[in-house]
Amino acid sequence: MADPQLTTADQALDAWLQHLAHERRLSPRTLEAYGHIGRLYLTFMARHRGEALGLRDLGTVTAAELRAHLAERRSGDRPLNGRSISQTLSAIRAFHGWLDRRCGVDAPQLALVKGPRLKPTLPRPVTEDQARGLLQETEADPDIEPWEAARDRAVLTLLYGCGLRISEGLSLTRADAPLPEALRITGKGGKERLAPVLPAVAEAIDAYLALLPFPLAPEDALFRAKRGGVLGPRQVQAAMQRLRGRLGLPASATPHALRHSFATHLLGAGADLRSIQQLLGHASLSTTQKYTAVDAERLLDAYSSAHPRA
Repeated sequence: MADPQLTTADQALDAWLQHLAHERRLSPRTLEAYGHIGRLYLTFMARHRGEALGLRDLGTVTAAELRAHLAERRSGDRPLNGRSISQTLSAIRAFHGWLDRRCGVDAPQLALVKGPRLKPTLPRPVTEDQARGLLQETEADPDIEPWEAARDRAVLTLLYGCGLRISEGLSLTRADAPLPEALRITGKGGKERLAPVLPAVAEAIDAYLALLPFPLAPEDALFRAKRGGVLGPRQVQAAMQRLRGRLGLPASATPHALRHSFATHLLGAGADLRSIQQLLGHASLSTTQKYTAVDAERLLDAYSSAHPRA
């Protein structure tokens, strides 16, 4: 049923973002991205039509207008690539889908707009030796304190050993340690899953806490920055950048690559796709199936480099 208080396009956008935040429970970063896309879209439409849009005007958006907006995003001061254009189109369609369901405002012409054809990208994991080297290298950094080295090792061991996203790893609190046999992780969209904890992961966390110079309350974030504040994703990424530079690894060796490595190495050891899907918290099995292509690609590389007639 339509909300009678929604009369303008801007009000509808705000209501949609509230829906995504409170009902869909999307992450703050995703909400920020959707809000940015939505505001640029409505600004373009108002400029194109010469007036601010009312709620009902959103049902009259034509395919030509949407294509013009996407063309502007592709060729503006900060041009978007094909993948970003596809994400922009997906967000706009999601907004209009919500308008149709909640407000009875349908824009049928938008179904005529097709996104760019994208070449599928494969996850880029590190090898088992590279992962082992990254974890060992954390202890050889002369520019940081021993407790910081232990922290970096604990964070990276957690990401690789449990297959966590950075945000999931950094969401742990002091009350979560010592780690149990399985962590209850809240992932994207508020979905919960269990992540088994290897002894090596628990030991790395314990070693970090033994050296941590700051007292923590049970509700405090587990991982701390140099001066005692909350450790953020950028600091983890910076640590990974230092480590891969010393080891000569490519730029694709990121903290998130450790999550890819977790899945790829499990698959290579014989784990089934459905189990890996559950461990990673993927909503769709098709997302997890990308790792089968990675595994096959490595098999072909090994064959090509080892076969005498290759």
